[in-house]
Amino acid sequence: MEGPEMDAFRTVFEEHYPSVRRKLVALIQDEAAAEDLAQEVFIRLYRNPPDDPAAIGAWLHRVLTRIGYDYISKQIRERKLKDKQEQFYDSGQQQLASGEEVVLRRMDQEEVREWMEELPERDRKVLMLKYSGYSYAEIAEELNVRPPLVGSMLSRATSKLKRKVIRKSVT
Repeated sequence: MEGPEMDAFRTVFEEHYPSVRRKLVALIQDEAAAEDLAQEVFIRLYRNPPDDPAAIGAWLHRVLTRIGYDYISKQIRERKLKDKQEQFYDSGQQQLASGEEVVLRRMDQEEVREWMEELPERDRKVLMLKYSGYSYAEIAEELNVRPPLVGSMLSRATSKLKRKVIRKSVT
């Protein structure tokens, strides 16, 4: 395209480019992106000019607004996607850590069970009831003992378990 049409386009470009760019900068708050989008506005003008050359200012404003809002929408979608990916990654890391924690907890529980099996039946039962959330009164009822004895029984059973743990860790 040479000649009068190109001269007319160049004139429109030189006249309106600064205001189109300024409006895009104000709309999207990013100068580099506004430069690119302003060029996109004028590419659209070059390819599909308005039917009425007198309405070129309004046409440019409508197109730059649409392009600017499309850009903002795209940025928001990309930010949301990035946030979701980060959350997924972070939750995956937490699941991994919690998976490791589960394995360690299971190993600890198995070890504690082994130590508990070495305790007398009554000591094992009092500790299991206590750590299962039973109250002293409920433990006393379950073991058919007076409630004041439960504290002493727990203390003795805990001491025996600690001694077993210490002996096992030393050997």
